[in-house]
Amino acid sequence: MKLHALAVAALVAFGGTALAQTPAPSTSAKDAVKADKAQIKKDKEQVKADRKAGNKDAVVADKQKVKSDKEKLKADQKAAKQERKAEKAASTPTATTK
Repeated sequence: MKLHALAVAALVAFGGTALAQTPAPSTSAKDAVKADKAQIKKDKEQVKADRKAGNKDAVVADKQKVKSDKEKLKADQKAAKQERKAEKAASTPTATTK
C-alpha cells in the first residue's frame, strides 16, 4: 500500500509541473476579426434605428463607434494575416536535401 501511495504522489507531483508548463490557449486573430465584423454589423443596425427614431446625437456617436470598430477590424485583419504567414512558414520545410 505504501508503494502505491508513493507512486500516486510522484504522478501528481510531475503531472502538476507538466500542466503548469502548457501554454494558455490564446484567442486567434481570426476570432477577433469575426467578433469585429459582428460588432460593426450591430453598430450599423443601431445607427439605422437611431436615424429612424430621429436621434441625431446618437447617430453621430454611433457613426464614430462604427469608425473606431472598422479601424480595430483593420488592425485585427493585419494581425491575422501575419499569424497565417507565421503558421505557413513554420509548417513548410525551409531546407530540403536530396
